[in-house]
Amino acid sequence: MNLVIENSRLVGDIQAIPSKSYAHRIAICNFIAGNQPIAGCGAFTSQDITATERCLKDIKNGVRILDCGESGSTLRFMLPLCGALGGEYEFIGHGKLIERPNDELFQVMREHGVSVQADKTIKISGKLTGGEYKLRGDISSQYVSGLLMALPTLKEDSEIVLLTPLSSAPYVKITLEVLENFGVNVFESEKGYKIKGNGKFFGQVLPQGDWSNMAFFLVAGAINGEVSVKGLNLSSAQGDKKIIEILDKAGAQISANNECVKVAKSQLKSFSYDAEDCPDLVPITAVLASYANGDSIIKRVSRLKIKESDRITSTISMLAGFGIDAEFDGENLIVHGGKPVGGKVDSFNDHRIAMSTAVLALGASGNSTLIGAEAVNKSYPTFFEDYQKLGGKISARV
Repeated sequence: MNLVIENSRLVGDIQAIPSKSYAHRIAICNFIAGNQPIAGCGAFTSQDITATERCLKDIKNGVRILDCGESGSTLRFMLPLCGALGGEYEFIGHGKLIERPNDELFQVMREHGVSVQADKTIKISGKLTGGEYKLRGDISSQYVSGLLMALPTLKEDSEIVLLTPLSSAPYVKITLEVLENFGVNVFESEKGYKIKGNGKFFGQVLPQGDWSNMAFFLVAGAINGEVSVKGLNLSSAQGDKKIIEILDKAGAQISANNECVKVAKSQLKSFSYDAEDCPDLVPITAVLASYANGDSIIKRVSRLKIKESDRITSTISMLAGFGIDAEFDGENLIVHGGKPVGGKVDSFNDHRIAMSTAVLALGASGNSTLIGAEAVNKSYPTFFEDYQKLGGKISARV
């Protein structure tokens, strides 16, 4: 689906959708605890959460070929979970999912009793054993989170030893928080994490509001509008809560409490921040930088090459479609602020590029065309409905 988007102003209140990061983890812990419903997300769902729910239901029903869709979280959480359950499983995926790196996770699973074969699909057999799991922490925090949820179900005690500093650490904090809420204690050590075996999962937990996806509307308010988002926890472990700090650096008008976060249009200035612990914010903060006076620097973005798209390339391409120059120096993204002009942009089948493009179009002169708008279904299927409710103008769907 392609959309023609007009220059428009977003004004009004919006309720935060449930956090995808929390929902994945709650779904798995509910499954282990034997709870229903599995995810506890109410009426809201997305392709990624549907993938996790589908896999868990299939496991429960004895299905051994699991479709993880395009969800990296689903695949990297299901691998150790199924390893802990024991038996033979095959994992299939779509888009670039199976191509994304998993070698570190495969290796520690092989070292602890599970055979792994990876080609066009991933096949595992055997059963995980406890013990010491040594792996790098700078490739994907999802490896660590997946193991943290699976290892308490083993009979033996285990320890995760991180060989390098942990990247995207807030996502692991979310995992630890959800586990604690389910009555499972994990002990942090100098090396990593110690996990007791025979863990008992119990309780019911609901996901928080999603800072990651609501960042699009908060930035929209700063660029061309006045948007209030309800249901965001200012004390959340979510790394993408950093959007408030970034907006403040950019000179946005902000008022925030646990009832509502409000952002209004203002004269924006260039800014700089480290994206190591909040990589999902990079496309939308690049949009914010496009409207700021001067050059903004988004630091440590090299890991974005292995997301749903190569998000360094797709972000630079998105900005170029609106006449904004940006460059990657091997580690940092530099955005030269200016006056965006409506253009034609491909989403690269990446939900965050699609939503960022819609926000970038708000203050651009002339109409803009977004190719592949359906990519938003991965995490936020109702994004364009909410966008229009706040005043966003979509003049054509082709």
